[in-house]
Amino acid sequence: MVLQAASLCLLHPDDPGRWPLVRAAVAELPAGPARAGLDAFLDAIAQRRDLAEHYVAVFDTRRRCCLYLTWWTDGETRRRGGALAALKQRYRRSGVEFRGTELPDFLPAVLEYAATADLADGLALLQEHRAGVELLRLALHEAATPYAHVLEAVCALLPGPSPTDVAAAKALARSGPPREQVGLELAPFGGPR
Repeated sequence: MVLQAASLCLLHPDDPGRWPLVRAAVAELPAGPARAGLDAFLDAIAQRRDLAEHYVAVFDTRRRCCLYLTWWTDGETRRRGGALAALKQRYRRSGVEFRGTELPDFLPAVLEYAATADLADGLALLQEHRAGVELLRLALHEAATPYAHVLEAVCALLPGPSPTDVAAAKALARSGPPREQVGLELAPFGGPR
């Protein structure tokens, strides 16, 4: 239920009719960090009249608030195409065909996959991308957006941050996602000219 609610919360808010449904589902959850995060998000957006504009300002104009998981690991490189193809195959192995209009690594799609198709594999997939999820959570907190509460709820379902995850998140935060260097002319010692 947490994963499905988080998925709906992270979609573009073009359907205001979904919030009462999400609120009712969240009310059925047991008390804990996941429910608290979702409640905090729902309470915050209930006060907003500009949610659609806010969503665009957060997710469409800030690179550090990217909702595409492979962007965090592969950036805008050719390697990302392979990662996206592998993700579609992973979905197929669980008996579902990805037909969304977004890419298969879109966080709401991954959350829905975990909630409705294969919970174990969906949680494993989120854990594999934990560094990116944590960086996104931190960027959303820095942006002072209620969407940070949704990421708090998702992270609450994953095994507590181990030192490896935190180290990986910090390393990725320092270096950013990989950039393609194919076709760049290199100087004699390997660096770009």
